[in-house]
Amino acid sequence: MVKKTQVGLIFGGNSSEYEVSIVSGHNIYNAIDKDKFDVHPIWITNDGYFADEKESFKVLKDPKYQVKNPHKVTNISNLIELANLPEIDIFFPIVHGNLGEDGSLQGLFRILDKPFVGDDILAAAVTMDKEFTKILAQRVGVPVADWIAVKRRDYDDKNSDKLNYDKVAEKLGKDMFVKPSNQGSSVGVSHVTNADEYKKALDEAFKYDDKVLVEETVPGTEVETAVLGNDNPIVSGVGQIINAAGSWYSYENKYDDNSTSKLQIPAELPNRIVEKVRSNALKVYQATECSGMARIDSMLTPDGKVVLTEVNALPGFTNISMYPKLFEAAGIPYTELITRLIEAGQARYDHKKTLLHKHD
Repeated sequence: MVKKTQVGLIFGGNSSEYEVSIVSGHNIYNAIDKDKFDVHPIWITNDGYFADEKESFKVLKDPKYQVKNPHKVTNISNLIELANLPEIDIFFPIVHGNLGEDGSLQGLFRILDKPFVGDDILAAAVTMDKEFTKILAQRVGVPVADWIAVKRRDYDDKNSDKLNYDKVAEKLGKDMFVKPSNQGSSVGVSHVTNADEYKKALDEAFKYDDKVLVEETVPGTEVETAVLGNDNPIVSGVGQIINAAGSWYSYENKYDDNSTSKLQIPAELPNRIVEKVRSNALKVYQATECSGMARIDSMLTPDGKVVLTEVNALPGFTNISMYPKLFEAAGIPYTELITRLIEAGQARYDHKKTLLHKHD
C-alpha cells in the first residue's frame, strides 16, 4: 500500500482577506484526493493565534467557529510542536494577504526545509506589491495602466502634489482608481472622479498599506487567466467579468451573494484576443518568477489592447473563484488541480535540494 502524503493545510491569518482564506481552505479540504493525501489543518485566527488540529477541523466545517484556547507561536519550536511538523510532508498555504501571500510564510517553510505549494519567496513578495509587478511587466513588453505611487511620507506631507487631485488628474485623467499596493480582493480600493472622493479614497487605502497606487481608469472589460506549473507552465483559457453598468469588480461583487458581477467562462472573444491575453499572462508569470500557480488579471480595452491589472500568486479557491473554474473548463477538475499543485511544490523542492549551497 502506497503511503499517503501528509499535507499541512494552513488557512486563516491576520489579514483583511481572512474570510476568503477560510472558505478557500474549506473547499480545498473537501476536494483534495483523500486516497492520496492526509490533511492536517492549521488554522491561524484573525488575531494571529494558531489553533490545534482538533480546533482547526471544526472551523473547516463551520467557518464561523471561534477558537476557545488559541496558542500564540513565539518561536520555531512552538510551531514545530503545534503543526506536528515531523508528520507533515508538504505545506499547502492558503493564507491570503498580509504575511501569508507576501513571502513571509514561504520564508518560514524554507527555514524549516519543507516543501510547499505555490510561489517561492521572491515571486510572492514581488507579486504582492502591485508597483513592482507593473515594473516587471513593462520590462517584458506587457502594457500596464499608468500610475503614481503615493508613499506614507507623501500622505503625511499635506503639501505633496500627490495629494492634489487636480495635479494628479493632469497626468492620469479625472477618472482614477486608488488602491493599497499590497492588498488583494479589492480591499481598500476606491473609484474616484473628484477631489472629495480622492481624499476619502487615500484615507481608506492608507488604512491598509504604507504605499498606495493611483491608477488611470482603463475602460473596457475585465479578463482573467490562470497559470499552473513551474518551468513549463500550463496557461488556461480566458474568463471574463461582466459587471453591471456603472459598477466594477469590488470586494462585494467578488464575494457577496447579491453580486451584480457575472463570470463568463470561456470569454466570448476573438481568438486573437484570447491568445494575446494568454501570451501576456505567460510573459508576466515568468517575468515575476512565479511557480506553482497564479491568476493574471487584465483589462481589455474597446480597441483590443490588453492591459495588465494584477498578478495574484495565491488566488482564491472559493465557490466563485476564477482560478479553479478556469482550469475546470480546461479539463482539469478541482481534485486533479489540487494534486497537480502539490506535485509542483514537491518538484520545486526536490530540484532545489540538488543545488549547491557551499563551495567545495
